[in-house]
Amino acid sequence: MLSHLNNYNIILASQSPRREELLRGLNIPFEVQNVEVEESYPSQLVGVDIPMYLAEKKADAFVDKMDENTLLITADTIVWHEGNVFGKPVDKADATRMLKALSGKTHQVITGVCISTLLKRKTFHVISEVRFSRLSPEEIEYYLQNFQPYDKAGAYGVQEWIGYIGVEYIEGSYFNVMGLPIQRLYTELKRWKK
Repeated sequence: MLSHLNNYNIILASQSPRREELLRGLNIPFEVQNVEVEESYPSQLVGVDIPMYLAEKKADAFVDKMDENTLLITADTIVWHEGNVFGKPVDKADATRMLKALSGKTHQVITGVCISTLLKRKTFHVISEVRFSRLSPEEIEYYLQNFQPYDKAGAYGVQEWIGYIGVEYIEGSYFNVMGLPIQRLYTELKRWKK
């Protein structure tokens, strides 16, 4: 369906197995590469500006590895809750704190995505609203003990046990909550012109 991209070497610059899995669902050839980028950002950034900045920062770090046939996809996901950003937890205590804060409340999952070549760049974001039921301390402990979600924004994976028992509803893209708004990415790739 995206045959106009056949002349590109498509690269997903990500360490996330979930992003790789979702992009594979588009049935297009790509390879996964990674560049280490410190996920820091200017303190004045809030909400959608944070993951968009980080997606572009990841793209900037990859520029030296690109040629004129490279089409690069980078992304970053945050959980935004009551004016605070929840990134990846640093340890179990941090993950527990995050899940307690999200329990019984609604939060936003925001993913920034950057599609770039040496000549062109398109950055966009997608927001999904996620409502958690009230989680007991025992449920939080069980989840962290058995799934160890330390590589996930907000300390949870919606596709894991906690999503089954805790998520009351999602308004917006489920796949965005997993880490890549694949429908919007497909739409942007469909529109992509050199």
